[in-house]
Amino acid sequence: MLYTILIGALAGFLAGKIMKGGGYGAFKNILLGIFGGFVGGWLFKQFNLPLFDGLVGDLAQGLIGALVILFIFGLFKKK
Repeated sequence: MLYTILIGALAGFLAGKIMKGGGYGAFKNILLGIFGGFVGGWLFKQFNLPLFDGLVGDLAQGLIGALVILFIFGLFKKK
């Protein structure tokens, strides 16, 4: 559980830095990273890409999923 929270926080923070230029706060970063991990894992399976194992793989899947989530939310955001 602690591993998931730490990886989620790091993935969410990195996604926030890439997409927005800053993080979203600790709680939102954790949620974003955890949901990003699910989305990333699902995307990898849909495109028949190999799922990575270990810390780097979990972080990569979480980051990719979080970036996709932020991109989709950005499409619906008012300008």
